[in-house]
Amino acid sequence: MANPTDLQDSPAGPVVSDPELLALHAVRLGGMADDERAAARYGLDPEVVREALLDHEARGWVTRRAFAGTRGWSLTDAGRTEGERRLAEELAGAGLGPFVRERYETFLADNARCLRACTNWQVRPDGTGRLVVNDHGDAAWDGRVLDELTALGRVIEPLSEQLGTRLVRFRGYGARFTGALARVRRGELSWVDRVREDSCHTVWMELHEDLLATLGIARGEEPPPATRRPADAGTTEGTSDAE
Repeated sequence: MANPTDLQDSPAGPVVSDPELLALHAVRLGGMADDERAAARYGLDPEVVREALLDHEARGWVTRRAFAGTRGWSLTDAGRTEGERRLAEELAGAGLGPFVRERYETFLADNARCLRACTNWQVRPDGTGRLVVNDHGDAAWDGRVLDELTALGRVIEPLSEQLGTRLVRFRGYGARFTGALARVRRGELSWVDRVREDSCHTVWMELHEDLLATLGIARGEEPPPATRRPADAGTTEGTSDAE
């Protein structure tokens, strides 16, 4: 990890991304987003975001889509390329490439733990060697999963804080993850892995996508993660839509 002084703000302060870039990036992170959702992602003026997305549509960077009863903007291939170009330009201009790369590698070392925890929340062994849908009737099993997610919260919170110190758009991931986990502990069990909401899975997946986009790394080109201790929430692999 970098020296503590590396975490301090530069004299110029943290980088605040241009609203046009944030509007484009919000669509990428959301997979699909309407004007309001894209604006809310970074607390932007909805009218500013609407105009930006209309401009992006005219340039062929976003297109309107409808899927499963949901309508919104999605990126085109050209929009993905343009977004990555702008993110790279921002990163290079601030001289933050090595800083973000180091945090990405820290994140990647724990990514499989989150995948496994989400899997174990969805399925569990039935005692005969088969996997069954987790009905959350085994308090000990669920408790181990929640303990693992709590440990992952202690990973994502400092990462988000460190990244947000330099790039404002990275702020909030830790609070969103732990907020979802708090809802789970209050009995709202779907907040581990529900889609299109700020569940633990969604927030972790979004940070992963944010780091990949910022560094211009394709999923098939990711480096192997550094060795980490195994997850504490069991060894079930199963299937999951986590990353």
